[in-house]
Amino acid sequence: MIEHDVLDAGLGDGDDDDFDEAIEAADEQLPDNRYLDREISWLAFNQRVLELAEDPMVPLLERANFLAIFASNLDEFFMVRVAGLKRRIMTGLAVPTNVGRAPQDVLADISAEAHRLQLRHAAVWTDQVRPALAEAGIEVVSWDSLDEDSSSRLTEYFQRNVFPVLMPLAVDPAHPFPYISGLSLNLAIRIRNARTGRQEFARLKVPPMLPRFVEVPGDGPGVRYLPLEELISNHLGDLFPGMEVLDHHAFRLTRNEDMTIEEDETENLIQALEAELLRRRFGPPIRLEITEDMDDVTRALLLSELDITEQEVYRLPGALDLRGLFDLSRIDRPDLHYPPHVPKTALAFQPPEQNGRADIFGAIRKGDVLVHHPYESFATSVQAFLEQAAKDPHVLAIKQTLYRTSGDSPIVQALIDAAVAGKQVLALVEVKARFDEANNIVWARKLEKAGVHVVYGLVGLKTHCKLALVIREEEGRLRHYSHVGTGNYNPKTSRIYEDFGLFTVDDQVGRDLTRLFNELSGYAIEKKFKRLLVAPLHLRKGLIRHIERERANALAGKPSGVRIKVNSMVDEQIIDALYRASQAGVPVEVWVRGICSIKPGVEGMSENIRVRSILGRYLEHSRIFTFVNDGDPQIFIGSADMMHRNLDRRVEALVRVVDPKQIQELSDLFDLAMDDGTSSWHLGPEGEWVRHSVDAEGAPLIDLQEHTMAQVQRKRRSRAVR
Repeated sequence: MIEHDVLDAGLGDGDDDDFDEAIEAADEQLPDNRYLDREISWLAFNQRVLELAEDPMVPLLERANFLAIFASNLDEFFMVRVAGLKRRIMTGLAVPTNVGRAPQDVLADISAEAHRLQLRHAAVWTDQVRPALAEAGIEVVSWDSLDEDSSSRLTEYFQRNVFPVLMPLAVDPAHPFPYISGLSLNLAIRIRNARTGRQEFARLKVPPMLPRFVEVPGDGPGVRYLPLEELISNHLGDLFPGMEVLDHHAFRLTRNEDMTIEEDETENLIQALEAELLRRRFGPPIRLEITEDMDDVTRALLLSELDITEQEVYRLPGALDLRGLFDLSRIDRPDLHYPPHVPKTALAFQPPEQNGRADIFGAIRKGDVLVHHPYESFATSVQAFLEQAAKDPHVLAIKQTLYRTSGDSPIVQALIDAAVAGKQVLALVEVKARFDEANNIVWARKLEKAGVHVVYGLVGLKTHCKLALVIREEEGRLRHYSHVGTGNYNPKTSRIYEDFGLFTVDDQVGRDLTRLFNELSGYAIEKKFKRLLVAPLHLRKGLIRHIERERANALAGKPSGVRIKVNSMVDEQIIDALYRASQAGVPVEVWVRGICSIKPGVEGMSENIRVRSILGRYLEHSRIFTFVNDGDPQIFIGSADMMHRNLDRRVEALVRVVDPKQIQELSDLFDLAMDDGTSSWHLGPEGEWVRHSVDAEGAPLIDLQEHTMAQVQRKRRSRAVR
């Protein structure tokens, strides 16, 4: 962190108690109803995703992809946020939400909004995207529409590829109601025993390992697909010979799959996680999706056996589990996708023409390098940095955090290669990264077997910062090569997540990272840093001090301004600091992808605050913090969102960007994002998000991501000309 004598300039003597008291006194002037509900705000974010699926200007298979993203997002929301809220209510630990409402009332609000959105989602598929796909030659058909030849060939496919893996489970006095796994698609089947005449019930799980959409054989110009559950449901007679199939309906259950790990210094974290992963499979039900035509008898049986309430039942028209559209969205039809974009090598890392090999370390020695993914390549920057470090005989040590990485990660392989080559290698693997726990356990053990020093961070904290440090011997001295990023060390997501990464040989950053890694592998973080802001002890207070400095500058008539780009803006202390700055006349601009609890444009409180959201082909993921600072801008990038978990329960790190050209690059990006001529969503004071995608004449506004792609191309061409 910047030392107090620097950070506190213009803010008094830096006494923390006095500072906190002054903040508390100022907060008393703010109204009680000054936040937007975080859960409803998240649902509003997913509605923005849905609006992209509704947009006829978006390529058709990308619209199908956004429908799948909406479905996947909502699943995770129920498994984590709704499940956590319900658990706290049931255990009596629930407290009023950030807007002061009772948790039970918020749960009802969530249910009403989620029902509305799921019906809208189903309608977009049924009424818009599916018919448009059919017109484009990609048809999702029903069994009844098939001719005799197609149905007989599909029957052969069923007998050969589907029937052998099906497992019908009867429910009767000898067979209790079966366990229904979370997010599985199932058929509830009512049958009549031909011998006894008695009606019985059976459950059949749609095999998740098979393609959700089965290609229909045929010689026509287009391609046709049949949903797997329709193929199965039209061959139930093969599964229940001698029985009369009376009725069948699809249903899908969502369970609580959040993780609850109680840590102490003596516990084996890996074993605890493995036990918790097993428990997760049997979490209590929190949502039941059923088809619109399900009969009352079947529905009543499911509600009774699953112990679920009417509020948690979602009756939907059409197909359930539209995550299956991820498969359709991968169809090779370039005319129905975004134009392809190949990430370019950052200018600083482009190899000289004479030998075709880039010297990553030499490039960083010339000056800080800021790389913008996916517009600029992860493979020729971050990955190349670590691969060269693994092979370089002058490199003595590599230290790195790993939060999420891909299953065939070249990053992990580089660390293994370095350890095999005899270098000191430290990998701080965050095994508690949500829904990646099992994958991270596998890689942690593989790293350990290769001789990498693997640590799992600090007790009670997730290590979310994105840091890599290479120690290299040069001319008899040790030099630190550092990388601080906003995104994960994951080559696969780097092609679809928008992120920044800073490479530097600056000694201050190197010493900061050395101390931070030592603390992460040893004891709690207590020290302050020079060019870093680090959570959980210092980041929130450091940001608030910067915001307060802007407030003081505004009151003194000096240039001021705050700009923040994050995934989520929830933390009340940060929001209150922004309100105070706005009241003093500081222009505040917030660029947020997901949740935002700020109420902008409220007279006397936030009329100087503007909030924008941008969604598109890439997932906006970088975090940027900009302060005008009386004309001497201070800009930070890093891993932290403005949420309680990031600021209080995670190790996060922001690094200050100091190169004037890089400061200008980040400022220009923010200028474009906040410009009224750029396509974005604008947040109103009551939580309503309004999309602005065309101008008054109906012409499309600037697409920030396409503009950035073109800008990177222009830079590359201008260098080639020189």
